Amino acid sequence: MSSLPRRAKIQVQTAVSKDEFSYFSELSSASEEDDKEDSVWEPQKKVSRSRKQPAPKDSKPKRVPRIKNTPQISDGTGIVDVKEEPNSSVAIADVDLEEKKTKLETVQTLKSAKTKRKTSAQRTKKLKIDEVKNKASNLEGGTNSTEIPSTSTMWEGVCKKEESEDDFTFGQSPLKKIKTETCLQGQPVKFPANTNNINEEVEMNWDIVQVLSERTNVELWVCANIIRLFNDDNTIPFIIRYRKELINNLDADSLREVRQTLEELRAVAKKVHSTIQKIKKEGKMSECLLKALLNCKTFEELEHVSAPYKTGSKGTKAQRAKQLGLEGAAWTLLEKPGELNLLSYIRPDIKGLSVLQDIETGVQHILADMIAKDKDTLDFIRKLCQNRYICIQSSLAKVSSKKVNEKDVDKFQLYQNFSCNIRNIQHHQILAINRGENLKILTVKVNISDGVKNEFCRWCIQNRWRPRGFARPELMKILHNSLDDSFKRLIYPLLCREFRAKLTSDAEKESVMMFGRNLRQLLLTSPVPGRTLMGVDPGYKHGCKLAIISPTSQILHTDVVYLHCGQGFREAEKIKRLLLNFNCSTVVIGNGTACRETEAYFADLIMKNYFTPLDVVYCIVSEAGASIYSVSPEANKEMPGLDPNLRSAVSIARRVQDPLAELVKIEPKHIGVGMYQHDVSQTLLKATLDSVVEECVSFVGVDINICSEVLLRHIAGLNANRAKNIIEWREKNGPFINREQLKKVKGLGPKSFQQCAGFIRINQDYIRTFCSSQQIESSGQIQGVAVTSSAGEVTNEKQGKKKSKTTVDVVLKPNPLDQTCIHPESYDIAMRFLSFIGGTLCEIGKPEMQQKINSSLEKEGIEKTAERLQTTAHTLQVIVDGLSQPESFDFRTDFDKPDFKRSIVCLEDLQVGTVLTGKVENATLFGIFVDIGVGKSGLIPIRNVTEAKLSKTKKRRSLGLGPGERVEVRVLNIDVPRSRITLDLIRVL
Repeated sequence: MSSLPRRAKIQVQTAVSKDEFSYFSELSSASEEDDKEDSVWEPQKKVSRSRKQPAPKDSKPKRVPRIKNTPQISDGTGIVDVKEEPNSSVAIADVDLEEKKTKLETVQTLKSAKTKRKTSAQRTKKLKIDEVKNKASNLEGGTNSTEIPSTSTMWEGVCKKEESEDDFTFGQSPLKKIKTETCLQGQPVKFPANTNNINEEVEMNWDIVQVLSERTNVELWVCANIIRLFNDDNTIPFIIRYRKELINNLDADSLREVRQTLEELRAVAKKVHSTIQKIKKEGKMSECLLKALLNCKTFEELEHVSAPYKTGSKGTKAQRAKQLGLEGAAWTLLEKPGELNLLSYIRPDIKGLSVLQDIETGVQHILADMIAKDKDTLDFIRKLCQNRYICIQSSLAKVSSKKVNEKDVDKFQLYQNFSCNIRNIQHHQILAINRGENLKILTVKVNISDGVKNEFCRWCIQNRWRPRGFARPELMKILHNSLDDSFKRLIYPLLCREFRAKLTSDAEKESVMMFGRNLRQLLLTSPVPGRTLMGVDPGYKHGCKLAIISPTSQILHTDVVYLHCGQGFREAEKIKRLLLNFNCSTVVIGNGTACRETEAYFADLIMKNYFTPLDVVYCIVSEAGASIYSVSPEANKEMPGLDPNLRSAVSIARRVQDPLAELVKIEPKHIGVGMYQHDVSQTLLKATLDSVVEECVSFVGVDINICSEVLLRHIAGLNANRAKNIIEWREKNGPFINREQLKKVKGLGPKSFQQCAGFIRINQDYIRTFCSSQQIESSGQIQGVAVTSSAGEVTNEKQGKKKSKTTVDVVLKPNPLDQTCIHPESYDIAMRFLSFIGGTLCEIGKPEMQQKINSSLEKEGIEKTAERLQTTAHTLQVIVDGLSQPESFDFRTDFDKPDFKRSIVCLEDLQVGTVLTGKVENATLFGIFVDIGVGKSGLIPIRNVTEAKLSKTKKRRSLGLGPGERVEVRVLNIDVPRSRITLDLIRVL
């Protein structure tokens, strides 16, 4: 069957689809309940059409010309979804799955064949379920579902232009599918600029691209591209570096924000979908309610609309009035007020209808509910509030909990009588107010002025809810009361919830983004290689833990000294002997307990030249998370048998030597550079911080042959299992010679390879040394080993495929491009560019290469050169960077190193106006904390951080100031009792 041409396959699929149509029609007719539920999703016209679904087969050909024959094949899953006849894709899949079974029975062993058949059966089952859903929706939607072509189909059609007609097969393996779709020529697939609409799994009454663009202030076409890129499982580092032209040069933080907003919108759509299903099962769904639910864009709107229909709810006042039969009276009051006679509804024996006042109250409740759930009315009041003064107020709670500590109450002194316009309130103020409210210390409310209410009621009476005809005064009084009741009881609480939720959501996002920016700054602190370091974990009673590590991070010696128990002079001799024995002149002190005393101890010895002939310097480093890491399984595996207290000293020293490699071992939230991190969404915080770590590790890059498993798992496209498999492959087969060998690692498919390949480096000096040592052995043995290992793989997989890989094993050659940031998909472009400028692979990273590149680009410019090479300017820029950067290039060298010191300053020594240099410890939304070496960080208020004072040379910064930055500051105020120092920023060093 596999030898059939494409046309023959399509004919086969049509024939089989006719035979299987009965199966689907029986299945769909057997579940009448499902049909009813699905019909509620569509407007009334389409419901009547869907009831005629079980039509005779002779009517089927009449609908064929109106259906687009556009095949759509999903990436990487192997499941076929064809926009043709309702059942045609199932037919194709069945035929192709039978072909796969036949091949497997002839090639594989009995065990592997059994496994494949099981997988095929599961895929077929999943395929049939999906097709039943697709068929039901296609038949239900009538011709409307086919008149507008799917934007996702149009996009995938563009991607398929790269495939040759001969290679196009249905149901092919995901491996081949992705290989043909990856952009091997360095030219990323561009999506159609005019197709911004994207089909989501859950259809809503709003376009997700449009809403995403409005909320993030990103262009429509960029949002559409971002959604498609994320749908295709691309990672943020990969998109930022290799798909820049598709996202209009957005930075990582902006891209992360778009993804978070996208996930929120999809979560809302999913919740709406499940809510609709629940309400339908209870039989309470109406066309009006369905429309209101599908219009919801936030969880607050959904909660407002669906609250009365929750299971177990007593029902609203309006629902109880409707159960008494007063809904008709409410509609009559609006449509034909002259015909309304409320006295006719009186039923003396029924509670709620016994007197006229009860009837008026019931009608009032129904009208209030209608007003509060009307989309136009809510849109008007929201727009009105945007142009009016709305303030949020906080005050001290009258009845506070007995458990509340007085110190905690004092912390919220600023917010005990606080009022601010919601448009001007700062994010940190919202988080502080929320924390005080959760601790039962503060009471918070949103204040909407009476003028807003009066204008709203006037608009309703004169426009939206004006009766169509003359209404008697008593009826108008009911309408006025309804408006007052609706605003006070329903609309005002809704607006308060919306304002609070929006303010809290924005504040949490900003807090998380600030944490992410600080973390990036900390991770990208410039390493201090080539030094022997002494790490000191300070302490009083249990002593100061020492650890001396080599320039390659190996533990040379560990010890404990008691500096603060009257034995300081005796221990000084031991410290001097250790420093001299290991030729160590740099001391790293953790900033925990006894840090100040330990710093003073070392500073005093240095000032006395006690360590002569060594010129000893010291620095203070954050030890946040070191104690947690020291008792973790990772630390136990890395340093078995070592006391946890000594492990923390090792971690402190390594944080200076290579901050990135050491800090990735610690859970990011324990590093402690955030703001209100315990009050924000922990899911959002973890996702953002993990993404930042992945971004930093990927952009710095790792040497695949020497990096640790912990560092490797944070590379884009990899995870813990894949990193473990890479390490095991390396231990079993020796070092990686080139990037292509990664494809042989178990669990590393084409998609994972595409995402991680550009961030993995292979040191050419190391490979040359390894290859030269291997040449000492006989070539026959080497080839024998290679062939044997390949043959060993053949027994578990298809022999036909693996035989072609055997030749690759024998002729493995290093590729100098593997040491650069150039992606393998762009190697062909890179080679053409090298021939264009007259360069060679041996000149990568050398001054001669830089000269040739500069002279070539000065003549034509990068845009014209990119056109000549049939690629994009962004891709060519990556190639230029990769070819011109030295072999051991590390862009972290542009960042600040730790601040090494020899002396100390006390808080009492400070005076107003003193100019000092310091290092930024943490950046928050209200100011910058700076360590000026007096044991207490000073605060630069955010108003003192102006753009003119920031350094413009550090272009890689996503934040003006962040942890690790060295700054020059002036002391503005000193509050000794409260240990508070206010600073002014002079400049960034």
